Amino acid sequence: MQDFLDDFRQTIGGASEQLLTISAEQSRVPRAEGKWSPREIIGHLIDSASHNHQRFVRAQFTDDLLFAGYEQEGWVRVQNYQGEDWAELVQLWKLYNQHILHLVSLVPEETRMKLRYKHNLHQIASEALREDEPVTLDWFIRDYLDHMKKHLKQILG
Repeated sequence: MQDFLDDFRQTIGGASEQLLTISAEQSRVPRAEGKWSPREIIGHLIDSASHNHQRFVRAQFTDDLLFAGYEQEGWVRVQNYQGEDWAELVQLWKLYNQHILHLVSLVPEETRMKLRYKHNLHQIASEALREDEPVTLDWFIRDYLDHMKKHLKQILG
C-alpha cells in the first residue's frame, strides 16, 4: 500500500506543477472538437474527487460497494469550468486529492481488502469489471487513481 500512496502523492505533486505551466488561455482550448478543455478535465476530476471521497468514506460502514453515479457531462456543463480561474481550479484539485490521499491512508487493511460481493462498480468504475466478480475497496481506490492518470495524460501527454 505504501507504494500506491507514494505514487498517488507524486501524481498529485508532479501534475499540479505541470498543470500550472499551462497558460490560462491554453487551458480553455478543447483537445479536439467536442472534447473537454484542460479546465473542463480538471473540473471533471474535481467532480470525481467529490463523489469518490464520499464513496470511500461510506464504504467503510457497509458490506457492499453500491453507489449512485452522476451525469459527468452535465456536471461539467452546469459548473462552467471554462469560466473558473485556472490556478484556483488546479489548487482545488490538488488540495482535494491530498485530502483523499490522507483518507485512503487511514483505511484499515481489513476494510480495504474485504471482498464485496454486492457492488455496482461495473457501472461506475473506470476499469472494466464484471457485476458478478467480487471486488475490494482497495481495487476501487486504485481505480480512482488510474482514472485520474488517464485524464491527466489527456492534458499533459
